[in-house]
Amino acid sequence: MDQIQEAFALRLQEKGIKVTPAQLDQFETYYKELVEWNEKMNLTGITEREQVYTKHFYDSISLAFYIDMNEIRTMADIGSGAGFPGIPLKICFPHLQLTIIDSLNKRINFLKHVVEQTGLEQVQLLHGRAEDWARKPEHRDHYDLVTARAVAKLTVLNEFCLPYAKVGGVFAAMKGSSPDEEIKEAPRSLKELKGKLRRVERFTLPVEESERHIVIIDKTAGTPGKYPRKAGTALKFPL
Repeated sequence: MDQIQEAFALRLQEKGIKVTPAQLDQFETYYKELVEWNEKMNLTGITEREQVYTKHFYDSISLAFYIDMNEIRTMADIGSGAGFPGIPLKICFPHLQLTIIDSLNKRINFLKHVVEQTGLEQVQLLHGRAEDWARKPEHRDHYDLVTARAVAKLTVLNEFCLPYAKVGGVFAAMKGSSPDEEIKEAPRSLKELKGKLRRVERFTLPVEESERHIVIIDKTAGTPGKYPRKAGTALKFPL
């Protein structure tokens, strides 16, 4: 364990999350694969090691500071890109049954490789549009926790993500800057998609101290049959 990993592990420990040497090895493997694959395809603009550990790994795991991951069994990460926040959370909490959905097959292939190299189990990687997979009975109204990190505005995200959450489950939208304006625009989409805003958590990332926000939404009832609308509609005509 070097200085970067030590600082990473210590920060997580301060939040009550203990990572083992084996888990730190998984994070390091993930980092190396991310940088290597990033030379062939655009996965991230952040490749400097310390920044990846802070801005991608720690930032992803921050969700567990506000939601008790030990109570979560099934989790869906929508529009995961290079695997954030799903893969870092899965490394920290191996019991999670993780499903990742992304519209770009190249990214799914990268994630398959990462899962193989890190030895992670119970990870389902699905290529396609969020709106299409949400229509399938095995994914609809199914997950304890649904996440999306910096994917789109809340009015759009609600339609992408809430159909996956089971009744009594949670959708957590991970945001950078303040989501107050987005929340003001979201009442209709929340009502239509049976979501209720529980709270917004605010914190700053260590080292660089940029602000982060997590919008936590409860799923109150089953998804109405007309949602989600066909692929692309939510982006063009947000609720």
